Amino acid sequence: MATSRQLRVLIPLIMVAGATSALAQTTSPLDEIVVVGTRTEQALSTVPMAISIVNKDAIQLGRQELGLDESLVAIPGLIMQSRYNFSQDLSVSIRGFGSRANFGMRGIKVFADDIPMTLPDGQSGTDDLDLGSAQSVEVIRGPSASLYGTASGGVISLTTEVPTDVPFVETKLMAGEYGHQKLQLKAGGKSGRLGYLVNVSRLEMDGYRDFSEVEHNLINSKFIYSIDDTSSLTAILNAVDSPVANDPGGVTLAEVAADPTAAGSRNTSSNAGEAFDQQRLGLVYKKSIGSQHDLTLRTYTMRKDFSGFLPIGTHIPFVADDGAIAYQRSFSGVGGLYTYTDTLLDLPNVFSVGIDMDYQTDDRQRFINNAGVKGAITFDQVEEAESVGVYFRNETSLRDDLILSFGGRFDNLDMSVDDLYMANGDQSGDLSYEEFSPAIGLMWNQSQELNLYTNYATSFETPTFTELGSPAQDLNVNLGGFNNVNPQKAKSIEIGAKGSVLDNSLYYDLALYSMDVENEITNVVNIGSRAFFENADTDRNGLEAQIQAKLSDQLSLTVAYTYSDFEFTSFDGNPAAVGETLPGIPEHQFYAELKYTHASGAYAVIDALNVGEFYADNANTEQVDSSIVSTLRLGNSYDMNGTIVAPFFGINNLFDEEYFSNVRKNAFGGRAYEAAPERHIYGGVTIRF
Repeated sequence: MATSRQLRVLIPLIMVAGATSALAQTTSPLDEIVVVGTRTEQALSTVPMAISIVNKDAIQLGRQELGLDESLVAIPGLIMQSRYNFSQDLSVSIRGFGSRANFGMRGIKVFADDIPMTLPDGQSGTDDLDLGSAQSVEVIRGPSASLYGTASGGVISLTTEVPTDVPFVETKLMAGEYGHQKLQLKAGGKSGRLGYLVNVSRLEMDGYRDFSEVEHNLINSKFIYSIDDTSSLTAILNAVDSPVANDPGGVTLAEVAADPTAAGSRNTSSNAGEAFDQQRLGLVYKKSIGSQHDLTLRTYTMRKDFSGFLPIGTHIPFVADDGAIAYQRSFSGVGGLYTYTDTLLDLPNVFSVGIDMDYQTDDRQRFINNAGVKGAITFDQVEEAESVGVYFRNETSLRDDLILSFGGRFDNLDMSVDDLYMANGDQSGDLSYEEFSPAIGLMWNQSQELNLYTNYATSFETPTFTELGSPAQDLNVNLGGFNNVNPQKAKSIEIGAKGSVLDNSLYYDLALYSMDVENEITNVVNIGSRAFFENADTDRNGLEAQIQAKLSDQLSLTVAYTYSDFEFTSFDGNPAAVGETLPGIPEHQFYAELKYTHASGAYAVIDALNVGEFYADNANTEQVDSSIVSTLRLGNSYDMNGTIVAPFFGINNLFDEEYFSNVRKNAFGGRAYEAAPERHIYGGVTIRF
């Protein structure tokens, strides 16, 4: 009889094997996919770069909606962790960009409804993204600095649902193990020229591990006013209140073996965690002038009030006791994009030019952490970042089946620190970065079945203020100002193929790339929950493949595979790491999903994610075992005289795999591991009037 682990391995293989015979019997086409990764709308089959998109069903249908990783798991090239630690935020890497971050996101540009979520210094977060009202999420896999500027080793762009013609009110009630409760209320519709959608949600959860409690309240709204047939104004209002997000911390393997649910002792004694409230407003104006001219203008502003405690207090004698932090942040900007469609030398041509201007200021303090109580101030500085980026892109159809695209972007980023805490001297300083990032691509649309492309692309990434922080030489004095970390640059060559075959019932996406990264910003040590960074050079080679197939009118299959060969080629701060593999990135990752849907509204989805072995440190001395984790989602939809009632049910970690939901890179004292929950269930109901 097969063991439980053997079954977990066999499930994806059975899914794939069953596809062959079923495909021969179906003529159901895959829907045409339109993306905006080039900052203009294009059919996915005509874009010479690796872009993936997930739709509303993949994001919302029967999901627990704890993190963006639930819906992006089918996209190759992405490695995601930390779904269950809301204090750390979701960790996402795309082709290795972002893998250095032990909290939040780095190296990846994040947008919501064309409004940037990424700060000028390169920090991104996902805790204000509203999955409950998301229509789609688009992902650019690979360097995109020619369009998006610094910190765009990859791009994640979320689009909120469009207001419907028929007004509706929808409520969703959800509950599950580990104290999980979520309440959502959504309404939308149109009144004259105004379309509106408002979603309010509240999440409470105790968590699998001790000291993992979270309370998260969010409101997200989208208003679209049709000025006339050629222009519109969209307003996005988003607010988050998160009064509790405790951090159980990373622990050693021995501590996991003793009790996987236990929190780190220094985390509980230091009251580790965070609280914040944030408000965001964005305006996007779009205008079409005839058939040739399109204009988009946007402006936005955000404020955030944050406080938190790190697990480094006076009870740890050899570490500076500045473990209470607070900052008040403001972020604002404007942008514009003009697109001209005409001919160039009698060839169809599309030319775009745009500008982005962003400004960030953080008023940041640190205090003594007296066992979870804020003490005397030890650090006080105002951090400012101002960025200006000007970019262009040109696309020419050399023939009906051959498209040449090229572009570039010039970025200027000024960063400054005004040190207000003089007890250890004045650490004020200024930095300035300038970079031009080119890209070129060629797409051959041989047929609907075969679309071949190649591209050369670049990325440019400056250190964030956190990564520029200066670690004290003796770990007993907290310095402000800047550390000597240089900006990271990457050059990538990629070839790929995508298309639809077998009567459009199977869509495939294949990408092969080689990348040279200079001055990669690398995590070298973690002290408590604070990470410090240096530069290293790396080589990255990878393969990404995805298949989406309609096996019949009711049955669909998604398979994704990622191969990553990333290694250090130069590392002045740690020569012994040269030739070793980058931590946090498995060499192999495989995903398979089988989905059944019925015309009545019933559905069932089973999937399996196989994450291969990877290392937890630069020296490759700590190896994390592979894991295979499956989920099951079931649901139905009933029309009761115009009221839609849709109950759903899910099982996470279906086969009760022991694995880690998060592994912190280069953790101090081996405290790298956060055990994932055992098999657990959740369920709920959506009622739409």
